[in-house]
Amino acid sequence: MISSESLTAKKNFNLGSDQLCVGQALEIARQPRLGRFSRETVKAIENSNRVISQIVNSEDVVYGINTGFGPLCTTIISKDKATELQYNILKSHSVGVGKPCAPEISRLMLLLKTHALSLGYSGVRYSTVERIYWHLQHDVIPQVPLQGSVGASGDLAPLAHLALPLIGLGKVYFQNKVWPSDEVLNMFGLKSLELGPKEGLALINGTQFMAAYAIQIVDRLYNCLAHADILGAMTLEALLGSSKPFHSSLHDLRPHSGCQHVALRLRKLLEGSGIMRSHLNCGRVQDPYSLRCMPQVHGAARSAWLHLKDITEIEINSVTDNPIVLHSGEAISGGNFHGQPLALPMDYAAIAASELGNISDRRIYLMLEGKVEGLPKLLMRDTGLNSGFMLPQYTSAALVSENKTLCFPASADSIPTSLGQEDHVSMGSISGRKALRIVDNLEKILAIELLCASQAFDFRRPLKSNPALEACHAYVRKSIDHAHQDRVFADDIGQALAIIQERKLVTISNEYLNQDHEIKGNDQYVRYELY
Repeated sequence: MISSESLTAKKNFNLGSDQLCVGQALEIARQPRLGRFSRETVKAIENSNRVISQIVNSEDVVYGINTGFGPLCTTIISKDKATELQYNILKSHSVGVGKPCAPEISRLMLLLKTHALSLGYSGVRYSTVERIYWHLQHDVIPQVPLQGSVGASGDLAPLAHLALPLIGLGKVYFQNKVWPSDEVLNMFGLKSLELGPKEGLALINGTQFMAAYAIQIVDRLYNCLAHADILGAMTLEALLGSSKPFHSSLHDLRPHSGCQHVALRLRKLLEGSGIMRSHLNCGRVQDPYSLRCMPQVHGAARSAWLHLKDITEIEINSVTDNPIVLHSGEAISGGNFHGQPLALPMDYAAIAASELGNISDRRIYLMLEGKVEGLPKLLMRDTGLNSGFMLPQYTSAALVSENKTLCFPASADSIPTSLGQEDHVSMGSISGRKALRIVDNLEKILAIELLCASQAFDFRRPLKSNPALEACHAYVRKSIDHAHQDRVFADDIGQALAIIQERKLVTISNEYLNQDHEIKGNDQYVRYELY
C-alpha cells in the first residue's frame, strides 16, 4: 500500500518522483507551496520531450504528434502544422456544458495533471508542466464545466477546459471572481504558452477529472464511515441495545476485515458504559438489524471504501496519457486513459454510501417509535401540541430515496463515440459525480441521526456512557440544545451538518480509541484509516 506520510512532517513533496496519497493530494491542492520539482523530475521531463523532438525530426508517423486524433489518426499532419494541431485539439475538445465543478476539483486536477506529466512519459516540455503548476500556486483556477466526459480517452472535455488558460483562452477563478484567462495572465505579466508537438494531446488525455472526484469521495466517505460508527453506538445506547453482536469471537467466524474493523470500533466505543451495564439482565432477546448488523453493513461499506482508496492511489501515481513515450525512445499508443478502473469502484462506493444512509435512517426511525422504555414517542415529552422529531425523519427518508435513484451504475453504460474509434467508454466522470452527490446527501442523513441520537441520549441521564461518546455528546450540546418543544429544526440540522463536516467528533473519539492497546497494535485497523 502506498505510504501516506504526512507532509506536515515531510515539508515538501517531490512532484513526479514521490508517491502521492489521497491525504497528500488534498493537502498540496490546498497548500501548493508544499510541492516542488526535483532535479531528477526535471531531467525525466526533458528526456521525454527530447524523444518527441527526435520523432518529429525523423518524420516517423506517430499518433497525435504528426497525425490527426481519434478517427483521423490516419491523416498525416505536416511538420509546419504541428503547433496548430495542438492548439486545435484544445479548442475543439472544449465542449463541456453545465455548471462549473467546484474550484477544489479543478485544484486537484491541476495537481494530478502536473504530477502525471512530471513522471516523464508524456513528452511535454518542463516549461509547460511548470506553467500548469503556476496556476495552482497563484490560485488562478480554471473554470471546468461538469458535463461532457464519457471517460473514454480519460476526461477529454474537462481537461481541455482545464488547459485552455495555458493558451490564453477560457475562464479562471481569481480573487473570488471569474475572469477571462488572458486578463489574469496580463496582470502577472505572462504570455500564453506556445504549445509544442504532442503537448495539447498530453494535456487532454488522462483521468484527472475522475481521479479528482475519487479523491473527494475517499476523503468525505471516510468521514461519513467514522461518524456512522460513532452515531450508531450513540443510538444503540439510547435504545438500550446489546453490544454482544460485536463480540470478536463472533466476527472471527466470518472474518471479513471491514466487519471486524467496525466491530472493534463499536466494542471500544461502548466499553465501560454505565448505560450498557444498566440493562444487562433485561428480557430483550435480539435488537433490530439496523443495530446488531452494524458491523456487517458498515463493514461492507468500509471494504468498498478501501477498494476505492487503493485504486485511487494507484491511479494518481500512474501515466494515463496516450501515446506513452518510453525511456527507450519508443512511443506506444495504448489505452491507459480508459476510465474503467476508476468507474467501477466509484459506482461500488456510491452503493456503499447509499446503504450507510439507509441503515442510519432506520436507526432514526427506531428512536422515534417510543417502544423502548425511557424514550418518549418522537423524542419529546409533550407531543400532540408538538410534533417532536417526526419531520426530520421525513427529510432523511427523502434523502435516502434520492440516493437510491442515483445508485444505477454509470459504468454499466457505454455509448460509442469518435465515429466508433472509441467504441467502449467508461462513463467514469458520471460515476464520480453521482457518488459525490450521494455522499453529500449521506452527510445530511447522518446529521439528522446525530440530532436525534443526542436528544435520545439526554433521556438516559443520570446514567453515563463510554467516555468517548460522552465527550462527543458534550461537544454537540455546545451548539445544539435539547429540544423541549418544536422549533425550526432546519437550523438544528444545519448545525449538526456543520459538526459532521468539521470532523471534530472523529477527532474526539480517536483521542480515546487511539489510547487503546488493542487498536494501536492492530495493523488491519490502521489499513482502514485515511492517512
